[in-house]
Formats: sequence, structure tokens, C-alpha cells
Amino acid sequence: MRPTPHRTPTAPRGLVAGALAVVAMAAVTLPATPAAAARSAAQRAAACTPAQVVTNGGFESGTSPWSQSSTSVITSRSGQTAHGGTSFARLDGAGSTHTDTLSQSVTIPPGCTSATLTFRLHVDTAETTSSTAYDRLTAKIGSTTLATYSNLDRHTGYVQKSFDVSAFTGRTVSLAFTGTEDSSLRTSFVVDDVALGTSGGTAPPGDSPRTPAAPSYTVSLSSNTSGTVWTGHESATFTNASATALGEVYLRLWDNYHGTCSAMPIAVGNVTGGTAGSLSVGCTALQITLPTPLAQGQTATIGFDLGITVPSGADRFGHDGAFSFIGNALPVLAVQDGAGRHLDPYTDNGESFYSLAADFHVTLDHPSTLLVPATGSSSDTPGSSGRTVTTATATKVRDFAWAAGPFTRISGTSAAGTTVNVYSVSGISSSDAQSMLSTAKSAMDAHASRFGPYPYGELDAVIDNHYWFGGMEYPGFVLDLVSTTALTHEIGHQWWYGIVGDDEYNSPWLDEAFTDYATDLALGRTGTNCWNSVSWVSSAEKITNSMAYWDAHSSRYSTVVYGYGKCALHDLRRVLGDTAMAKLLKDYASSHWYGVSTTAEFKAAAQAATATDLTSFWATHRIDG
Repeated sequence: MRPTPHRTPTAPRGLVAGALAVVAMAAVTLPATPAAAARSAAQRAAACTPAQVVTNGGFESGTSPWSQSSTSVITSRSGQTAHGGTSFARLDGAGSTHTDTLSQSVTIPPGCTSATLTFRLHVDTAETTSSTAYDRLTAKIGSTTLATYSNLDRHTGYVQKSFDVSAFTGRTVSLAFTGTEDSSLRTSFVVDDVALGTSGGTAPPGDSPRTPAAPSYTVSLSSNTSGTVWTGHESATFTNASATALGEVYLRLWDNYHGTCSAMPIAVGNVTGGTAGSLSVGCTALQITLPTPLAQGQTATIGFDLGITVPSGADRFGHDGAFSFIGNALPVLAVQDGAGRHLDPYTDNGESFYSLAADFHVTLDHPSTLLVPATGSSSDTPGSSGRTVTTATATKVRDFAWAAGPFTRISGTSAAGTTVNVYSVSGISSSDAQSMLSTAKSAMDAHASRFGPYPYGELDAVIDNHYWFGGMEYPGFVLDLVSTTALTHEIGHQWWYGIVGDDEYNSPWLDEAFTDYATDLALGRTGTNCWNSVSWVSSAEKITNSMAYWDAHSSRYSTVVYGYGKCALHDLRRVLGDTAMAKLLKDYASSHWYGVSTTAEFKAAAQAATATDLTSFWATHRIDG
């Protein structure tokens, strides 16, 4: 999404789970220990076996091999909730002088160039101060303190923490959490989904398993006369890629953020292939329990009736008069990975849409007076009297979006052979539409030449100057103002988010900074001296912060993630050289094609591309992970 001044929402919002005011602690850069410095050449040259070395990090398999100060630290008791599953670790919460500890011995394999510790943390406190840290949680590996949190870091919901622990490669060390409470007013430090992943080698590391994998969605919907109400059926087929049996899945009903739980724009009913549970996260997540747990490699299908009511407003889900824009409306499966199940809240400051590449077959029955641009390759056939059926097929895409209205359409083909369609609302001049078509064709070819050929056949661009958000990306489909820079940016997202995916909520820089950097390159901008204008407002501000942080510091989001992020990539290009940087990004896109990128993987790939030690570069540019 293109950054624009953030509006104050006027529509009623759901009760989004997880207030996002969180004070992030600065991650510690781990010093190389004498033992690490003295590792033998043979050990350094050992092949890295990528691994997740924490056992029972989600606390779902009892307490082993964790050591805990009391039998009540690892628990599923009421009062707190797990990030994923039913169990979690709760340290303190006594409301009196108290200390809880939790630890596990881990071995980080030799030969790995990257080792990243992540965990989810929720701080719940009765303390009322906004200035004094009375109760503390310390996270350590070996004798090194990674971070200290306190009652001042209170927040509802979990926030992911991430640390580079590569200095401990080849060693067996203790991973430990210690919570201390003073004599009054309780603070609970709730930890879940602890993971320590390793990777390495000279080539960019590949993606780790994520589930439910290989999703395939089949959708049939019919609209009312205006295209603002759609009803029908959706089914989702998926495979469990995890070694752990999959007993439940979650559907993300993202657009329920745009209403209330008592008046939901996205309605799901008559579920088959599983049992519908409760809605959560502001009614944007629906639990579906499978009839029997799905073993690794097994496939299942769920189905449900679906109703979509498009609210008023020129939004990524909304209608501007006769023109409807329907983004994030189809329910998609929530991702479960090494960090646990991702049920992050919706944000309209940026994106929350972490999803896996999937196949979509969508039929949209609508009045023939409406044009329906959509993700994928589309064809129209006559329907019942006065109606048309648009059939859209898309392969290996992360989402599906469409629009409906009496658009004006023009089309063209880029020099490299990609079909581009521009759909304009009333009020867009023919010259502006032609300009956007020219921009789109040029941008498609520029990005494809740098990062790899565009695989989706055609691109639809829907132009409306009333979008408050500037522009928004979906696979093969973008919403945009009349703006050369904005449209080039949104088309760049076809690669950075679309083809090379990422966890948009927890690592927004991986799509926004990379896309803004790609936009600069496409428009001939070199970013000369742009890092010289960087000014941080606090030690907690980092390019790699999550949307939880940016929703609490929204005025800084575009400045840091887009601006400082792309400047950091320009600086990296100057360190590596133009040729090496171009090769790095093209190779990195290739190795993560239809997969998911992480900050740790990109840092490892960048380090493998140069003999220069990039440790200080990442620290200076505040790129953690």
C-alpha cells in the first residue's frame, strides 16, 4: 500500500483483539565470544543443517524438556490465552514478591551462518505507572541478556520478538526467561511459540515449512444489481505440511474489521468438512475444527456459504458510488509456521495479510452493465437474462480481489508481452487513463527485468482519485490514484509480497521497503545521500518493527518503513556494488519464488554476496532479525 496521510476511520470498527500500543525494546547485538572466535576452520566449514532447535516451543506437549521454577509456569489455566493452541508459559502474576524461571538447553548446529530466536510475548499488568519498571522479564541465551521487558511494556495480545543469535552457532547453551515481581500489583509475562531456527551456506536459504500448504479455493458468487452484495459458496482444499497433526484451521475474515461483530460484512455459514467454532480477533478469525486431526501430508477440504456486503466508501473494501472495490473479502486460511499460528489483527495503516501461494477458481455472476476486473485471467460468458458470468482463474497467488462497476476500460500490451487493462471510474480523463496504461506497461517490464518474469498473464489496474489510501496491491490487480510513482509502486508489489511473500504484519519492511526501492530503480532514482536525512525518534524505532509498533506510532510508519527502508537498500547496493546487488535480489526472488521471505534469510543472502562483514551495516541501519 502506498503511504498517504492516515485518515481517521469514520465507519464503526469491530472490537479488534489486541490494542497495539507496545513499547519495543532494543534488541541486543550479541558480541562474539572468545570460544566462538576460536572455532576451528573445520567447524566453520561444516555443512549447515537448517533446523528448529527449540523443543515444545508452543508448550502443547506437556512440560518436557523445559525446566520451570514451579509446576504452574507452563499452563493452560484461565486468565490468559495462548497465542496458538491452548498452552503457554506464564511467569509471575502473583502480585507479591515473586520470581519465576523457565529454561531449556539448546544446541545450535555448527556451520550455520544464521540463527534466529523468536518468541511471542504478552505483558498484562495491574501497575498504573507510566514511568517506573517495577516488574521485569529477562530473556537470556547462555550468559548474554537478549532483552529486558517490564510492566511498562503492557499490551493486549502478543507481540513477536526476534533476535540474531548466530554468535552461538556450534554451541550448546541455555535459553532462559526469568520474571521478577515486586511486593504489590501483579504483572504477568506470558510467553508462547518459542523457536530458534538456523540456516546458512553460500546460497540464499530456502523457505521453511508452513501450513496449511498448497491451498486451493473454489468460489461461486452472485451479485445484486449494484454489485454491492455477493452471495454464494466457497470451498478450500489444503494439505498439512507440518509434522504435528493439524486438528483445526482458521479462516481470516479480514473485512469484518469494516463493520461490527453484530453487523459483519463477511458472513460464513453452513460449514462442511469441519465444525465452526467461535469468532475471534474482532470477528476476523473463524476457528474450524476438523473431524479428525490431519497427519503430515494428508489433505482435507472445508466448504461454507459466503455472504459479502460492501460498505460505502472509496476503500480497498468499499464502494465509491456505483463502483465497488472488493479486496480481502474472500476468506483465506491463516498460516501456521515456526512462530505458531498467525492471528494478527487487521490494520488499515498497512497490511496484515500473511498468506501462502494458492490456486483460485472464482465465478462471479453479475449484471451485464457492470465490468468486473479481477485477480487472474478472466473470461466472460452470458448468464441469465441481462447477466454475465465472469470466470477468473489464478495460480500461485496469495489472495483474490475484484471490482464491479460501469468502468471505462482500455487495454494494451507491454513490450515484453504482458497484457495490461486499466479500468477507470467516472471523472478520470481519457488522457489520465492512457498515462496510467503507459506507466503500467513500463513498470511491469522494468520490474520483471530485475526480479524475474511476471507469471500471472495479465494485470488489472483500477483507477479512482478518491482512494484515501493512495494505492493497494493484490495479485494481478491493483487499486490506484492517477500517479506514476504510486502505480509503479503498487505494480512492484506483484513481486515483493505477491511472488516473494512475507509476513506483512510482523515484517512490513520486506514488502514496502523492497517495493519502494524497486520503484526508485524503475523510475531512475538512485537514492543518493538519502540515508543522510535519517533521524530516529527513539531507540525502539527500527526499520524492521512490526505493524503492532507502527499502529502505535503511525506518523512514523511511512517515513521509516518506506523511506528509511529503501534508503538502507540503496546503501546496501553501494556496499555490494550495483552488479552484485542486482544479482542478489534476482537470485533471492528466484529462491523464494511463491515462497515466504524473512529478514534473517535476506540478511544471510546479502552476507553471502560479499566478503565485507555486514554486522555493523545492519546495526547502523536498524535492521534486526
